[in-house]
Amino acid sequence: MKTLKDYIRTIPDFPHQGILFRDVTTLFAAPRGLRLAVDQLLHPYAGESIDLVAGLEARGFVLGGAVAHQLGKGFLPIRKKGKLPGATIEQAYDLEYGQAVVEVHDDAVAPGQKVLLVDDLLATGGTAEAGIKLIERLGGDVVGCAFVIDLPELGGRARLEAMGMEVHTLVAFDGV
Repeated sequence: MKTLKDYIRTIPDFPHQGILFRDVTTLFAAPRGLRLAVDQLLHPYAGESIDLVAGLEARGFVLGGAVAHQLGKGFLPIRKKGKLPGATIEQAYDLEYGQAVVEVHDDAVAPGQKVLLVDDLLATGGTAEAGIKLIERLGGDVVGCAFVIDLPELGGRARLEAMGMEVHTLVAFDGV
């Protein structure tokens, strides 16, 4: 029987030489793999008080939407700058070579709403931290962060835990 890790393809030297890219498109394409991932992502939060599931662009939309559906909750897309049609708030974060910006609608989270953050991969934690800051600026309470893949060597888990976040990951890969 395949494990969740068996559904994730590793592509060497993408997007740069020396990088081992962990590709979840093979996981998404396999009905059993996708079901395993969604079930395992939501398991710790079943029965918890959650109002919204937030997904980080873009693969977090696939997973977060499925988790929201299974929990019977709303979905909050955290998008790259310039992709949302209404009034937004934004949060910059550092990348390896520069900065990026994510945003949400300025009315996407009501004060006091409980939000679960979901994405496919936790590396340095920069994008997740930016998403958390957006949710908190709107008055939301992030109750947890769930990821399929953790790259522990890059320190994302420690970064989010230092912010007081509960972090749930399904598989870890050594090496970047």
